[in-house]
Amino acid sequence: MKSDIAKLVICVAVDVIDFTVISWLPGVGLAVDAINTVVAVLLFGPIGLVALWEAVNLAEPIDAFVPTMTLLAISQL
Repeated sequence: MKSDIAKLVICVAVDVIDFTVISWLPGVGLAVDAINTVVAVLLFGPIGLVALWEAVNLAEPIDAFVPTMTLLAISQL
């Protein structure tokens, strides 16, 4: 249970950083989305590939409004 809470805290932090800083920097979003996907796969296994949808969406500020990593963590509790 503690590891699930730790994963949730990590995911919330990643989503907050993505929403507040990263999504507004031009040209950085795609690389950060790829890194977020790697982190999601490391935390959750193959289900973490769901985070790839953010890399497909090229309108960066839009995908930042959906906390994908947090939703993945909550779904695994």
